Amino acid sequence: MDTKISKLILTLTIIGIISAIALSFVYQWTTPYIEKHQVEARKEALRDVIPQAQEYEEVERSGQTFYEGYDSGGNRTGVAMIASGPGYQNIIELMIGVNMNSQQIYGIKILTHEETPGLGARITGDAYKENYVDKPFGDYKVVKREPQSELEVEAIAGATISSESVAKIVENAVEQIQDAYGGGA
Repeated sequence: MDTKISKLILTLTIIGIISAIALSFVYQWTTPYIEKHQVEARKEALRDVIPQAQEYEEVERSGQTFYEGYDSGGNRTGVAMIASGPGYQNIIELMIGVNMNSQQIYGIKILTHEETPGLGARITGDAYKENYVDKPFGDYKVVKREPQSELEVEAIAGATISSESVAKIVENAVEQIQDAYGGGA
């Protein structure tokens, strides 16, 4: 009986070691592809949230990473950052682009989320993201009807928590950008 247990333990140990080595090789092989995809996704998000920019520069201010967009003349056209916060299911991560001169949001792009498919996941849709295009800086109120003021954001039907979460993340991101850039141009 002891030899059967010893053989079982030895077999499981060998399988465990082989699996760990295989997993390590797969991780090392896929990591560059994953990193390349993340860089491309960030570039695409930057084009979406600062559409006027021709080139982008990553800068660090106040311990935060920001992306400054510049036009062909070298003038800064906007500032973007990646922000995150709790959603209904898990963390929502988004990129926001702002125009510091006009104190308006260019737009947002949801990068990652785990919101409910068919409900909260609609935060990634163009109709919802349009809520923030050219929106002035401020404290946003999520409403369940068509917005009647510039600081109102229309909630997604059946997903008020996700809508409120995104609004809060956007408000916090705008505050961080204003703190880092002095609230103006």
